[in-house]
Amino acid sequence: MSSLSGDEIANRGASQAGRKVGPSLVALAAMLWGTAGIASKMLYGIDDVPPLVVGFLRLALAVPPLVVWCWLRLGVATFHFPGRDLLLVLALGGSIAVYQVFFFAAVPEIGAALAALITICSGPLLVGLGAVSLLGETVTRRLGVALSLGLIGAGLLVGLPSDEGNMTGMLYAAIAALAYAAFVLVSRSLAKHDPGKIIVVGFGSGAIIVAPFAFASGADAFAWSASGWAILLYIGFVPTALAYLFYFRGIRSTPATSASVLALVEPLAATTLAVAIFGETLSFAAIIGAAFLVTAMVILLRRGSPSRSVPTSETTESSLCANTT
Repeated sequence: MSSLSGDEIANRGASQAGRKVGPSLVALAAMLWGTAGIASKMLYGIDDVPPLVVGFLRLALAVPPLVVWCWLRLGVATFHFPGRDLLLVLALGGSIAVYQVFFFAAVPEIGAALAALITICSGPLLVGLGAVSLLGETVTRRLGVALSLGLIGAGLLVGLPSDEGNMTGMLYAAIAALAYAAFVLVSRSLAKHDPGKIIVVGFGSGAIIVAPFAFASGADAFAWSASGWAILLYIGFVPTALAYLFYFRGIRSTPATSASVLALVEPLAATTLAVAIFGETLSFAAIIGAAFLVTAMVILLRRGSPSRSVPTSETTESSLCANTT
């Protein structure tokens, strides 16, 4: 029997630690995403900012501080994605842009509740199908139970809308759900790269795609108050830049389907904050839904992720940076 070298032992220990920490980082990211909805609600009470413009600025404001951070660490490697990975990171930007455009197009057609219900509940199912067929992941019994509890819990928490939606709005929401699923699957494929550079290139390209739609709204940014801009900066920096740093780091050792279920922490966090800050009350069904979601998270986080960690390319990126300085 051959003995393991010191590096092999260290790498195995790091991999085991990653399998435990990864899902927790994804859940932490989802908690931060939940604060974006509360911040947006506060923003709409202060200034007249179209939701799609908020979506555009969320992407655009997240990029500059990460460009500086990545450049100091990686130099030109910040923008280097070899071969197929360049197409993937551009696809990631396209998917998040499509999600922003079509989700916000669905809201005036069918309402925020139904749009959220369609995207939240169909997203993990689409991710699961894609993960099995495209990434070769397996759906274990534990993951299947967590997925079922999570979807039921999210549906009860968001609630069924009182009005029926039209087909156009539901089609928009379905496209947004497909875009979300594509985002998660591509994220898993890019997880070997530095999280900051994924956001810089991916979200930067996404912001460029969304920009024409945002500018078409005719919003007057100069008319917004200092408080409104402070909230926008928060949305760009915390539930976007910081949260996605956690997300892309965590998804290295978290299967795509598990990540999509853990992302259901977002409506749970948003609802909890709405109760605490705005004094909103929850129906009995919403309380049951929250309990289901918490149970699903405990199932997934209790023993970490069964997936192998994605090998990283940060050593190569650091070497590229060193060779160019």
